[in-house]
Amino acid sequence: MKEVLVVYYSQTGQLFDIVSNIASAMKDKDINITYLEIVPKNAYKFPWKKDAFFDVFPESFLQIPIPLKESDPEIFNKKYDLIILGYQVWYLSPSIPINSFLKSENAKKLLNNTPVITVIGCRNMWIQAQEKVKNLLISCNAKLVGNIALVDRHINHISVLTITHWMFKGKKDRFLGFFPKPGVSDKDINNVVVFVPSVKEALRKNNFMDLQKKIVKLGAVKIKPFLILADKRANLLFSKWANLIYKKGEAGNPKRKKALILFNYYLLFAIWVIAPIVFIVFLVTYIFMYKKIIREKKYYSSVDTKNN
Repeated sequence: MKEVLVVYYSQTGQLFDIVSNIASAMKDKDINITYLEIVPKNAYKFPWKKDAFFDVFPESFLQIPIPLKESDPEIFNKKYDLIILGYQVWYLSPSIPINSFLKSENAKKLLNNTPVITVIGCRNMWIQAQEKVKNLLISCNAKLVGNIALVDRHINHISVLTITHWMFKGKKDRFLGFFPKPGVSDKDINNVVVFVPSVKEALRKNNFMDLQKKIVKLGAVKIKPFLILADKRANLLFSKWANLIYKKGEAGNPKRKKALILFNYYLLFAIWVIAPIVFIVFLVTYIFMYKKIIREKKYYSSVDTKNN
């Protein structure tokens, strides 16, 4: 009997739909599935209040852990043949609950010398968040053997509008009645099962060496070169903002509130003004960066680490 553990935190329910579709398709007479939901002691309410949404920015980006509710101890006393780790991206980093779990002693015990497949559900930029997850998995002595990244396929500025509607209104419906639905499409959520036969084969053979190559061919990861650049640049700028705001004190501090208001305005300016300019520069320099772009696409499609 193969033992598979599904670890997830899903604030909106979208990520749970994704990982549960994978798990349901994997379950077999010789594959047992266990779920571990990561639950913060102080829950993040959904839909978000605007102040609360921005207030998690510094701790999210700086990857500062929070207390989590205790889980069934029996889960941590079992050795698993595969762990499926589902996470959202918050401010270009793994969500605070998942980051907190990966920095816990329970995670070190569970993940030690265990194959892990990461499953991401996000708007569009996940590459640098995945690099951060890779480092966290290394610290747990885990073996990253696969990655599935499902994103909102609509163009950047449309997805900004639709995801904002969803995050603050709590309804995954059409903004203003005619914009596309926000988040990962129902079609992609349902079609995630296409990767399961390759995963089950690798699990039964206990050989995950070529798994990522196989599922990438099936569409598990699609890299947009411009978003590689945008993600890197945004991480540099977010680092300055996050450290600045974090130094202003805890939530509720008036100085912190003022800094977050400034960050809110900066974020709007970055999305609607800076990002289009960077895209134009990217197009102009594309031919000169072509070899680098090819190398980066290959690397970020893989489960390799830069330490290798």
